[in-house]
Amino acid sequence: MRGKKASSNSHTIALNKKARHDYFLEERFEAGLALEGWEVKSLRAGRAQLKEGYVILENGQVYLVGAHFSPLASASTHVRADPRRSRKLLLHRAEIRKLIGATERRGYTLVPLALYWKRGHAKLEIALAKGKRKYDKRAAIKAREASRETQRALKSVKR
Repeated sequence: MRGKKASSNSHTIALNKKARHDYFLEERFEAGLALEGWEVKSLRAGRAQLKEGYVILENGQVYLVGAHFSPLASASTHVRADPRRSRKLLLHRAEIRKLIGATERRGYTLVPLALYWKRGHAKLEIALAKGKRKYDKRAAIKAREASRETQRALKSVKR
């Protein structure tokens, strides 16, 4: 996805709002998901959470771990649904190599940002990220509040 927002024909399923607060987001990627049938039904119903999810690299593969996809009550009875199972992410080989290099050598981590539909396929936006320290978070909050104050002041002057 490389720095672009999800296209206008996409529908957001879940967001990880905490990621922008806890990390400096560097480069973004769009990955497909290898899902089971009950998971697709669950996503169509909008029953997914990325809050506690994270992305790992293992044996040259990329996996989403810890994300919660709640199974529907109408899911098939012969399948034992595991809402927290690790799901394989589908990326190009060159992208995987780039991610491996960044996480092993430069100390980045991979964070899931958004889960959405794109042309009928479930996509996950992930980002290369560096963790923020406490003082970085405070500075970001202070800057956001200052910009809000200036916007309010400008809005009151216009009237």
